[in-house]
Amino acid sequence: MRTRTLTQTASHWGVYSVETNESGDILNTYPAPYDTEPSPLIRGLQSLVHSPLRIDQPYVRQGFLQNPEANGPHNRGGEPFVPVSWEKALGLAADALLRVRANFGNEAIYGGSYGWASAGRLHHAPSVLKRFLGLFGGYVDKRGNHSFGAALGIMPHVVGRNDITDMVVSWRSVLENTELVVMFGGANIKNMQIDSGGAASHENSSGFMRARAAGIQFVNISPFRDDLPETAAAQWQVIRPGSDTAVMMALAHTLITEALHDQSFLQRCCVGFDRLKQYVLGETDGQPKTPEWAAQHSGMEPEAIRALARRMATSRTLITTSWSVQRSDHGEQPVWMTVALAAMLGQIGKPGRGFALGFGATNGSLASRARDIPRPKMSLGPNAVKAFCPAGRTNDLLLRPGEQLEYNGLNLKIPDIKLLYSAGGNPFHHNANTNRLLQAWQRLDTVIVNEIWWNAAAKHADIVFPTTTTMERNDILAADQQSRWVAMKKVVEPYKSARNDFDIFSDLAERVGVGAAFTENRNEMGWLRHMYDTARITAQERGYAPPPFDEFWQAGDYLFPAPESDEVLFADFVADPESNRLATPSGKIEIYSETVDGFGYSDCPGQPTWIEPKEWLGSPISKQFPFHLLSNQPTWRLHSQLDASPASRKNKVQDREPIKMNRKDADAKGLKNGDVVRVFNDRGAMLAGVEIVDDLLSGVLLIATGAWYDPAEPGKAGALEKHGNPNVLTRDEGTSRLSQSIAAQSVLVDIELFTGTLPAVTAFDIPAFATE
Repeated sequence: MRTRTLTQTASHWGVYSVETNESGDILNTYPAPYDTEPSPLIRGLQSLVHSPLRIDQPYVRQGFLQNPEANGPHNRGGEPFVPVSWEKALGLAADALLRVRANFGNEAIYGGSYGWASAGRLHHAPSVLKRFLGLFGGYVDKRGNHSFGAALGIMPHVVGRNDITDMVVSWRSVLENTELVVMFGGANIKNMQIDSGGAASHENSSGFMRARAAGIQFVNISPFRDDLPETAAAQWQVIRPGSDTAVMMALAHTLITEALHDQSFLQRCCVGFDRLKQYVLGETDGQPKTPEWAAQHSGMEPEAIRALARRMATSRTLITTSWSVQRSDHGEQPVWMTVALAAMLGQIGKPGRGFALGFGATNGSLASRARDIPRPKMSLGPNAVKAFCPAGRTNDLLLRPGEQLEYNGLNLKIPDIKLLYSAGGNPFHHNANTNRLLQAWQRLDTVIVNEIWWNAAAKHADIVFPTTTTMERNDILAADQQSRWVAMKKVVEPYKSARNDFDIFSDLAERVGVGAAFTENRNEMGWLRHMYDTARITAQERGYAPPPFDEFWQAGDYLFPAPESDEVLFADFVADPESNRLATPSGKIEIYSETVDGFGYSDCPGQPTWIEPKEWLGSPISKQFPFHLLSNQPTWRLHSQLDASPASRKNKVQDREPIKMNRKDADAKGLKNGDVVRVFNDRGAMLAGVEIVDDLLSGVLLIATGAWYDPAEPGKAGALEKHGNPNVLTRDEGTSRLSQSIAAQSVLVDIELFTGTLPAVTAFDIPAFATE
């Protein structure tokens, strides 16, 4: 009888046990017994651990191998790779790092690697990369993120906090206290199967059902009905993309003109409401922000706006704004206006009410959990380089050396990057305007990438190091939004000569003279024990009782008890604003910010303001490009992770990413389900497969992000993208000079039936190889 083994590990989408046989074959994956609503994504990785797409050994781009010191531009993506030994690849990487440091200094190294990487506290690739580069003398890092970067920029000025992921309200608090949930951008259930750093238990599908059974009413203000699950039985108020702030202004106008706002709360807890009031009433610009005015911008009926404002004022109301809403031109404004509306209702600081940012944006955001759980971690260490780049401005960083970039009141001098090291992320997924990114990427002298599979990042590198999956190493899941520490145990041996990121950087550190400082004489299990023991001491000081490391590793997890009641955002401040001042200049909620006003940014004034997006259905350019393209989180993968898995590929249309469109629009274009279309604007063009739906606003197209970048002419900017990666169409201008975040949701395109011979999708092909 053959022996079969069950080994527990974890990922961003769940904790699971993996069944293997004595030969190391992966047979099946089973969710943790405590996970009552597991994600189907837990089975995605098992098919890819031994995939032909795995990188089996180090590789070097042929041109780089022939001349490692050649200056750009290069033909990355358009040249074959040469397989080399680990010794050779590590030597080339160390030589490149030392050469750049000697000739240009550490400010010429970009280590702002970005992405969700893998679950686990030790083998988080961007973290071990930054630890290595910091010990090497420093690196240019990123600041902010793509998920909620505009909110991250504006909220410190408004409420003195930037912990955006904590600005949510738990299911328990909603169920016990809320009557009405008004949702700008909804809360799509597919987003709630994942957590950065690892999901443990899922309970959000039942959360909506329990809320509806309790009589809680939901209003979904969105171009897409499915941005809330059917179980929420939500009222759908369809609006144009980019018009959320206009609707919020009109709600405020109704509250003011009908004396439904809480003047006492505004006087006691806020500053600057009079400025907003004058603007909303049209006293400063001659345009009252009436429901009729908002209807012209949004398409939402004026009486529906008035009726909603009255319901909000007479109910226990929670206003939520999704992260997607702020990924648009002037994305700071709907976030700021969300806070202003909640303040006008006077319900901030009350259980289950006020506002929430990213309600349901991830799995754990709505869980009841203690907020003081320590996390086992490895220190990033020092970074002597002070130059940084806003996350949304990577293309500018690489293309505009020496120029100035305005950011949050600063004038940043853009450093001249010569070497880029990417680990744990896919720059060809998350950066906007891929064709411009490719131009920037080719300019660099050296690109080093740690990767698992032959995706676009690996195919456009100079040096490629093969890394392991979570199933091929040991780690600890201890995500910020989870109440468990989970032992992630190695399931199978590494694929061929793949190595984990920690070991790769240990070897590189040794070659450049910082080996002992990087490893501190600990191997993988030594670090896990050290990280756990350190966090355990802190946990014990806070009243918890996690067991010793060996007992934890044997048991497989430790569950921190949930608090008896959930934290209420700003409750202490609202109870006593003088004794519990916010970290704003006034100590209060700043509906008007003198600081922001002092920056003099016309694209982000000192108070919430309606500013038309550069690209939306109300723009003059819509005559040329009449469709608004929205890109959202996929159902069958995480960003671009698992795109090569059977589940993701099964849901393609003729091998292309599906693009949803309204039936009326499809009829007008002569399109039917399953057609392949060319979607284009003046930045690029892609192919996608038509999926006709009835619950999407006419004039709007919707496609998931994360299809692996697949140009018809590899290495050439502007080539037709064959697979359905929307970032060949998105703009890489910042939301505003305040946060310089990504505005990927403000995009206009046109669409047409693709004619001629349909090119094959080659995104999942390995690159060409050559001999040295």
